[in-house]
Amino acid sequence: MEQLFEINNSLIRQVDDKFTRSLAYQINWNSRLIEIRGARGVGKTTMLLQQVKKRHGSGPQTGLYASLDDPYFYSNSIIELAEGFVKYGGEALFLDEVHKYPAKHERSDWSSEIKTVYDRYPDLRIVYTGSSMLGLYKGKGDLSRRRVVYHLQGLSFREYLLFHGHLNHNVLSLKRILTEHETITRQLPTKLKVLRHFHQYLEYGYYPFHLEHKNLISKNKKLYYSQLNDILSLIMEIDIPSVTEITFDKVVKVKKLLAVISTSAPYTPELKRLKQEIGIADDRTLLRYLHYLHESAIVNVIHKASKGNQVFRKPDKLYLENTNLMHALGQRHADAGNIRETFFLNQMKADHAVHVAESGDFQIDQRYVFEIGGKNKQQLQIRNIDHAYIAADDIESGFGNRIPLWLFGFLY
Repeated sequence: MEQLFEINNSLIRQVDDKFTRSLAYQINWNSRLIEIRGARGVGKTTMLLQQVKKRHGSGPQTGLYASLDDPYFYSNSIIELAEGFVKYGGEALFLDEVHKYPAKHERSDWSSEIKTVYDRYPDLRIVYTGSSMLGLYKGKGDLSRRRVVYHLQGLSFREYLLFHGHLNHNVLSLKRILTEHETITRQLPTKLKVLRHFHQYLEYGYYPFHLEHKNLISKNKKLYYSQLNDILSLIMEIDIPSVTEITFDKVVKVKKLLAVISTSAPYTPELKRLKQEIGIADDRTLLRYLHYLHESAIVNVIHKASKGNQVFRKPDKLYLENTNLMHALGQRHADAGNIRETFFLNQMKADHAVHVAESGDFQIDQRYVFEIGGKNKQQLQIRNIDHAYIAADDIESGFGNRIPLWLFGFLY
């Protein structure tokens, strides 16, 4: 355990705490058991280290960060770590990448060990992170009644501007954007070149690791896209199999499925054609694979608003999860309309229910309807619909129900 403390101390000395993700302010860090899910590369590790530094970085070692793929856990359990930590006055364990934990017994896994620690040490707080797919994990320990779950997405456009020192602005509710967008945009600094920054964000601003090489990436985006493709491979080869029944031969089919989607998304899928292209015999298997890509934050699967099992319903539309993936997967000359819709969906789904609209592009919270388009987008499809709006690209400010598309990047 001494080695873990040394690693912890080294990491929190190095972590940059100048910028904090908006989710960190929503989390109740005093909860006894916190689960933070998110795709690779969105900043889960940095968030944990910042909290250790902020809350336990001075004075006695009452907080400890540990990555569960550390060699320490080849021969030591989470239970043993917690027992020793509590004896030395530990108050909060921050456990990273739980889905990589090497189980010590066939009837035990990370979830059962965390449940044991939770029940055995009522004064110990536990925060753990894992793949976006943890919701599909059938763990041996039932944490559902104990944990509080949060989801971390990539950077919003608002966070991107803050990250780069262009603008420090509060998160905006959807209601404020809809009713006050004209006032909000008028109050922004006149020197802010918001459209230029917005289109840079669409290309390479979603994943926080772009800051590691920001000067290089602005000149050579291939470096960033190469890292993104490496992340996609790890998600499909490691993360998805770790929480599902997928085996290596089936991973190849999942990769083929993503390749097909990436060349045409967003689009309305034809299941028969998709099955033929990737060599899958039945609809349920194909829909399950699409669900895995959705849960792993690679693809967004959306439906029209209706009840029923979302996994085995035919998707009404498929999108890549964010616009950076569109560029990384070869859509560098993608249709502007596709990019706009992908951005809007990505930012909106963080805190709102998004469905395919009967008229217009998206229905939000089963109340608002949005049509996404360029600066000259007309009202034809939504003119007789209540609570209908146009999210228009290439405008700095709007009027009435015409709202700048980029402003929806301030929702988190």
